[in-house]
Amino acid sequence: MIDREHKLSVVRQAKLLGFSRGSVYYLPRPVSDGDLALMRRIDELHLDYPFAGSRMLQGLLRGEGLETGRRHVATLMKKMGIKAIYRRPNTSKPAPGHIRKLAVTRPNQVWAMDLTYIPMARGFVYLCAVVDWFSRKVLSWRLSITMEAAFCIEAVEEALARHGRPEIFNTDQGSQFTSIDFTAVLKRSQIAISMDGKGAWRDNVFVERLWRSIKYEEVYLHAYKTVSEARAGIARYLNFYNTRRPHWHCCKVSDEAAFCLIQRPYISKTLLTRRISPRGSP
Repeated sequence: MIDREHKLSVVRQAKLLGFSRGSVYYLPRPVSDGDLALMRRIDELHLDYPFAGSRMLQGLLRGEGLETGRRHVATLMKKMGIKAIYRRPNTSKPAPGHIRKLAVTRPNQVWAMDLTYIPMARGFVYLCAVVDWFSRKVLSWRLSITMEAAFCIEAVEEALARHGRPEIFNTDQGSQFTSIDFTAVLKRSQIAISMDGKGAWRDNVFVERLWRSIKYEEVYLHAYKTVSEARAGIARYLNFYNTRRPHWHCCKVSDEAAFCLIQRPYISKTLLTRRISPRGSP
């Protein structure tokens, strides 16, 4: 759709087509080789130790022979959109936690959304995804070279157009998700908004598990050279994740089968009555 030889600029074409400018570029955000290596390792450590802040990560890196200052680690974490997940004083006022202690028993009852850092051969991009809480199916996703709200809004609008609307939409308190433009999309569709408290981990733990699967089963196995290459690889993996990869939480069937539960009566009825818990099996 984007013609790079057209007299109109890429940004102008993206605006006319309704795309965010960050999602139409072919090259990732540039970063030095040294920082890229550090960011890759920080990302891996964050997946294993999500409670680790900049001080602990600096110590873990030093233990591996990677010397860097705590401030530099904190700077890279901010650039990557990574935050330590742990209990801390509640100094913010999130939207009501609609999903706490809620029995999630059907598709389209609760959707969740988050974004993560995706390393590439010469830089990085950001991935956001909308996930159905019950089935864990990835309903839509987008890549972008920036963390602006626009590409998250595009993903939500696609999910709504393709799958209907949920009763509740859960996110963390990232600036993308608290923005007026983002919340307006949900309010127009009369969807209840639920936001985790800052530093909380329980409400969106299933999306964190998705990131772990994507990175260890796809992203870390490749060194994407362009955004389009990353997009193709992630699209291929998410198709496998949704339609073929068996999941323990879905009685060893795919997320797609669980999402279509009403039309697929052979799936165990325990899926209908189970109470969703972050302590459950991935």
